Amino acid sequence: MIKKAVIPAAGLGTRFLPATKVVPKEMLSVVDRPIIQYIVDEAVKSGIEEVIFVVNKGKASILDHFLKAEELEKTLELNEQSEQLNILKETYVPVKFTTVEQKTPKGLGDAILCAKDAVGDEPFLVLLGDDLVDAAIPCSQQMIEVYEKHKKSITCVMRVQDEEISQYGICAGVKLEDRVFDLDTMIEKPSVREAPSNLAIVGRYLLKPSIFKYLEGSGRRENEVLHLTDGMSKMMKEEGFIAYEFDGQRYDAGEKFGLIKANIAFALKRIDLRQKLTAYIRDLGIIK
Repeated sequence: MIKKAVIPAAGLGTRFLPATKVVPKEMLSVVDRPIIQYIVDEAVKSGIEEVIFVVNKGKASILDHFLKAEELEKTLELNEQSEQLNILKETYVPVKFTTVEQKTPKGLGDAILCAKDAVGDEPFLVLLGDDLVDAAIPCSQQMIEVYEKHKKSITCVMRVQDEEISQYGICAGVKLEDRVFDLDTMIEKPSVREAPSNLAIVGRYLLKPSIFKYLEGSGRRENEVLHLTDGMSKMMKEEGFIAYEFDGQRYDAGEKFGLIKANIAFALKRIDLRQKLTAYIRDLGIIK
């Protein structure tokens, strides 16, 4: 049922300047893969057939990464670098890629609206390029299974500490089953005192196409930022909305420390790097 995924990637990446002066933040690496490849791989493993990138004019290299590199292939073949050739071919994923432009950064809600024509009249996934989720079952696949049961739009959530609450959209509702909540409240970046729970919205969504009418009817002024939670909140009141506490570890690769943590975590999962990295950390005196 869910065949399309929208990946908003039009942000300016200012938190990573000067690295992102010419390189999109989605192309920054976690070990030896750009962040965007992990996101696309999750979508592909979840059965997605079309990936819709929402980009600005400076993000051409995102799509280029997934296109066939014939000259590089030939060079690797001539040099008998079969391992590197196989790694290169992992970027040739079996999906259709579509790009739409968000001309100015006007918020996540506006980015989703930009993809309206490409999405059409069907439910779709939204995967934020800042959010890496390491999970045995891809996070997107988990969401699809929840959607097939409850037939409502979904946002993924995780529990956060009090000091982190003001950094997230926070939601609350009635628990339907393990990890699944029927929402009645969404608040964008509340104080600890205002927060109805510690369930924080993270960058995975499964949305019915009716989200577009709620975003279009937001009543925002010209050039005003449009938050996705504005549309989701309206949808919640009229159609219902599910929060799913996903099974996995999320890394915020959109900020420096989060990207560092992701690099360490994913490197420790690699057979070729784990022993060297562990030894290095031990030599630093951080662990015994």
